[in-house]
Amino acid sequence: MHETNKLFKLKIERPRNLKNDILSGLTVALALIPEAVAFSFVAHVDPVIGLHAAFMMGLITAIFGGRPGMISGATGAVAVIFAPLVIQQTAAAGTEGALGYLFAAVILMGILQMVFGFLKLGKFIRLVPHPVMLGFVNGLAIIIFKAQFAQFYVGHGEERHLLEHGPLLIMFGMIAITMLISVFLPKITKAVPATLAAIVSVTLISVFLDRQGIFHSRTVLDFVTDMDPEKTTIAASLPNFGIPHVPFTLETFRLILPYSMLAAAVGLIESLMTLTLVDEITETRGRGNKECIGQGLANLTNGFFGGMGGCAMIGQSMINIRGGGRGRTSGISAALFLLAALLFAAPLVEKIPLAALVGVMFMVVVGTFEWSSFRIIRKIPKMDAFIIILVSAVTVLEDLATAVLVGIVVSALAFAWEHGKKIHAHIRTDEHGTKVYHLESALFFGSAQSFKDLFDPRNDPEEVVIDFENARVYDHSAIEAINNITERYAEQGKRLHLLNLSPECKVLLDKAESIIELSVIEDLDWHIADDKLA
Repeated sequence: MHETNKLFKLKIERPRNLKNDILSGLTVALALIPEAVAFSFVAHVDPVIGLHAAFMMGLITAIFGGRPGMISGATGAVAVIFAPLVIQQTAAAGTEGALGYLFAAVILMGILQMVFGFLKLGKFIRLVPHPVMLGFVNGLAIIIFKAQFAQFYVGHGEERHLLEHGPLLIMFGMIAITMLISVFLPKITKAVPATLAAIVSVTLISVFLDRQGIFHSRTVLDFVTDMDPEKTTIAASLPNFGIPHVPFTLETFRLILPYSMLAAAVGLIESLMTLTLVDEITETRGRGNKECIGQGLANLTNGFFGGMGGCAMIGQSMINIRGGGRGRTSGISAALFLLAALLFAAPLVEKIPLAALVGVMFMVVVGTFEWSSFRIIRKIPKMDAFIIILVSAVTVLEDLATAVLVGIVVSALAFAWEHGKKIHAHIRTDEHGTKVYHLESALFFGSAQSFKDLFDPRNDPEEVVIDFENARVYDHSAIEAINNITERYAEQGKRLHLLNLSPECKVLLDKAESIIELSVIEDLDWHIADDKLA
């Protein structure tokens, strides 16, 4: 699906090996930290909860998931869903009580996702049409781009404001350096991931400028303290096991179920869509059902070890793929590096300038957006072009899951409309004077009216046969259409018979026995047919 851009080489060909996986994992770990912190504040929880979630999601899905090379962590989509629950329960039961309900909801979310995987429902991701996929990645690229704007602001709450001109220009310069290194270093050497080299280089420049008293770049620690002035470090301990402190009652279950179901659905849609995208970029194939189980197990573990839950992350997955991460080791190393940073290297990670991470994410935007969609938009069917734009817009304005569902529904309706207009039949009269309609195509809600328009009860002979050898009856609308035609022939004193029904069609007719009366014949040589449903 991805094509090489004229200005940037978006797909970096790197062999799958342990070194690339580990170095790419280190790059991903550095990029995970500010996002996990930001999403923690979206969910109204302590940043440590988001960082623990990123570690557990990344580690468990890397080991048990169905898509090597794909990165999971704490995500904004899941955080937004659980935020109202946390706010509501904080007001009712305090912070500790709210966290108990959050962790219980994350556990239930994980169970639902595992059930989805065990039932092998992940295969339904194949129902997502290509225009929906194009709209999905374009909208996602725009969301990632917009999310970086927060890094250009300083302060907390109402005092938050845009950087002044000087610091803003220097930050843009550092972003540009990061992007230039990411683009041109692979043309010189592929010994280390260009993204990692860019982060290290810009960090060294930032530290030098700061020590010389020339300029202080906004760092990861600055971002954390802006979000919560009481936080002075990202250092954290290992997550601890614990049973959520909530009443184990039916009322609790009813309270958390809606949040868990929505989060499970959104998490799986994002994860499976990301899996499909990584499949196409790497020209390999992941296992959707196994990924559902891996995501569920990761969220189940999150709930018992104090994490806020999450799903696959498109941005970090693209960083990993661009860095050469292809195997499970890349995801495992990213999670372990993240944990090591929290436990042992927090002072070093806190010095990473936000400009370096923004530059990395801008490269992800360039690599994720389907630039070819501009070229093909006038060459594809108008409905496909409309779906691409629609899904992109809904992704930006609402959320990814809603956009995908809207795209699938619109695509299905468009398909039904187009195929409903094309139903036709070959018509002949046999030696007995029976008129035979050899029906073609599918009979369903979209083609029901076209089906009824095929027949001429007033001028047809006494016996009429519809041959379904090249057609199928699919739904109740089709049954009603057949019933309508039967009544029209009955009003003319004529009889309608059905021939060559498939087993599925017969099952539908059997179920419709109380509302429809038809004659079904197995052999056209029977001039007078027996009534099956009379």
